Amino acid sequence: MLFTNARIVTLRDDQDYGLIEEGAIATDGDQITWVGPSADVPDVYRSETTHDLGGRLVTPALIDCHTHVVFGGNRATEFELRLNGASYEEVARAGGGIVSTVTATRSASEAALLADALTRVDALIAEGVTLIEVKSGYGLDRDTELKMLRVARQIASARPVDVRTSFLGAHAVPPEFKGNPDAYIDDICLPTLRAAHSEGLVDAVDGFCEGIAFDTAQITRVFDVAVELGLPIKLHAEQLSNIGGTQLAAHYGALSADHVEYATDADAQALAKSGTVAVVLPGAFYTLRETKVPPIASFRKHAVRMALATDCNPGSSPLTSPLLAMNMACTLFRMTPLEALLGMTAHAAAALGEEDRGRIMAGARADLCVWNAQHPSELAYRIGFNPLHHRIFKGAI
Repeated sequence: MLFTNARIVTLRDDQDYGLIEEGAIATDGDQITWVGPSADVPDVYRSETTHDLGGRLVTPALIDCHTHVVFGGNRATEFELRLNGASYEEVARAGGGIVSTVTATRSASEAALLADALTRVDALIAEGVTLIEVKSGYGLDRDTELKMLRVARQIASARPVDVRTSFLGAHAVPPEFKGNPDAYIDDICLPTLRAAHSEGLVDAVDGFCEGIAFDTAQITRVFDVAVELGLPIKLHAEQLSNIGGTQLAAHYGALSADHVEYATDADAQALAKSGTVAVVLPGAFYTLRETKVPPIASFRKHAVRMALATDCNPGSSPLTSPLLAMNMACTLFRMTPLEALLGMTAHAAAALGEEDRGRIMAGARADLCVWNAQHPSELAYRIGFNPLHHRIFKGAI
């Protein structure tokens, strides 16, 4: 295929949009083979099937590198209770919080979980997403964690989208292990990780390193098994406090450290040294009405790659709009539109270890978005507006 008459946002490096006016893109199957001005198209590509993009803006396709789209039930009632003045403790006593999602997820069938997940996935696809990361972590027992991961794998068969799975068994301590997180790690989390790996259900291992979840020593035990199994690592770190999660992620050479609101300049330096991507999640920041913003200036100073994701989940970020996430990152965190676009493309790809995605260049995946827009800053500028004209997945519209 030869796509012509396009304003191409190549993102060939992190310094600018790399805009090519009146550009063309040649593809072979799912790979880009050439990109440049239309006047310079090599003769070898001129006989290819041509698709005129009508002068529209073309960017790499969007990537949502941090989601929890597989879960049972919802937490709308809890949302209303909080707004009516109920405390977190009162909500928990009423059966709310993560316990309610765990209960609903455990009781749901694979078919029901998939059907619900696809409604959220469809919203992501409709805004140009071609790759989604999906975490487990709402089962917190062997059978349900494996069920979640199997459902996540099925998404890619049900929809034209790629899926990467992360085992998040160390997400919370389930009610049956209340007050005994180490026993949960030993008896449930680690054996389930090994079982999931043996079934080919895991692409990476994640954890929630926080005072309300697991400390660095407990996460270390999970990561040691991940290393033993040859699985890359990600980590929820420094969302609500700083207990050393970012430094731990850097120590293990993690693909990403996510949330990172309470990360410090020293943490940013550690991420820069390890090459770990900082994933910022404005949806959770907004929903929880947090006030501590991630250290964006430190990430810039130390050249830490910043990715961006919806963090779609039933409790703290019921968000299924990557475009709104981009706007939130700019408005709430003062990221630039260029940083937001990189965060949803090239840097999101890096956060998943997919270095051949997220840029428009020869050798990259032919996953593209065609927008009814004149300039890439429009993607982060508008609120509640979707200018997507075409989504190109593996070279096909």
